Amino acid sequence: MQNIMVTGGAGFIGSEFARSMVEKYPNYKIVVFDKLTYAGNLDNLLPISDNPNYAFVRGDITDHDAVERALTEHQIDTIVNFAAESHVDRSILNPDAFIQTDVVGVYVLLESARKLGVNRFHHVSTDEVYGSIPDGFFREGDPLEPNSPYAASKTGGEMMVRAYNVTYGMHTSVTRASNTFGPYQYPEKIAPFFITEALDDRPLPLYGDGMQVRDWLYVGDHCDAIDTVLHKGAPGSIYNIAGEHEMHNIDLTHFILQALDKPETLIRHVADRPGHDRRYALNNDKIREELGWSQKHTFEEAMAATVEWYKKNEWWWRKIKTGEYLEFYKAQYAERLETTE
Repeated sequence: MQNIMVTGGAGFIGSEFARSMVEKYPNYKIVVFDKLTYAGNLDNLLPISDNPNYAFVRGDITDHDAVERALTEHQIDTIVNFAAESHVDRSILNPDAFIQTDVVGVYVLLESARKLGVNRFHHVSTDEVYGSIPDGFFREGDPLEPNSPYAASKTGGEMMVRAYNVTYGMHTSVTRASNTFGPYQYPEKIAPFFITEALDDRPLPLYGDGMQVRDWLYVGDHCDAIDTVLHKGAPGSIYNIAGEHEMHNIDLTHFILQALDKPETLIRHVADRPGHDRRYALNNDKIREELGWSQKHTFEEAMAATVEWYKKNEWWWRKIKTGEYLEFYKAQYAERLETTE
C-alpha cells in the first residue's frame, strides 16, 4: 500500500482522512479525487496543499474515463471511497443525485479498479443503512433496513462492494460509522448548522420533539478507525465504528447553546421530516476485539473544541452560507419556522 486515492477527499470526513494520512505516512502518496460539488471544498485541504506526498485531481466518480485516468497516472494501488451525497433532507428532495453518486459511482470505482488491477478497496458507509432501533445495538451481521433515499443509496453501494469481493475476489472492506462531527463539516448537518446559526443569533429549527437519539463520533476517531481497518481488516470485512456517546438531539442543542453562551429561546421546534429514524446505535465489539481500535477523544472535549473551531474560523464557513446554501435553507426550514412560531 503506497499510492492511495481518496475519493471525496475534499469533503468533511475525507479531508480529515487525507490530512491525517499525509502527515502520518510520509512514504505514501495521497491523491484526493473530488468533483468539488457544493460540499467539496479545497479550503479543507489547505493544511497539506504544499506537501510533496499529496496531489489533487478534480473528477467525478461516475466518469469511467476520469477515474481510470487518475488511477493510471498516479499508479494507484488502494482506493478509499468517501465520495457520496450524504444529506438526508436533500435525498428526500432529489433522490436521483444520490443513486448516481452512491450506487453508480461506487460501481464505476469498483469496475475501474478491477480492470486496472487495483485490488484494495475500502468503502465508507453509515449507520443509517440499518434503519432505526428502539433499544439495543446493531451488529455487523444484522439486516439492513434503510428508511430514506440516502440510506437506501448507501446500502446499494455497499452491496456492490460485497459483490466485487465475492465475485472477483477483490480485497474490500466497509465501515459503518455513527454521526460524525468536527471541524470543516459543511454547515447543513445539525452540529455545524446549529453552531453557526447560533453564532448569528438565528433560530435553530429542531425537528419534532428533539428526542431523536444519535451516537456521536469525533471525526479524528472516525478516520483513525478507517486507517486501522485499511491496514488490518480482513478481505470482505465490515466494521461498525461507534462513538459510544448517545444523545438526544435536544440535549445536543442545549450543549451547543451552553458552549456559546446563547439563550435556549433560539430553539424552534419544527415539523419532523418524513422517514426520520428515531434512534441509531452501533455495537463496537468487532473492531475493538479484532483490530484493537478504540476512541481517543471524549464527546465533551471534542464537541467543545469543535464549537471553538467554528468560532475562530468564520472565514471558512461564512462564505459557504451564501448563494445555493441559503436557497436550500429557505426552502427547507423557513416555511416550517413561520408556521410553528
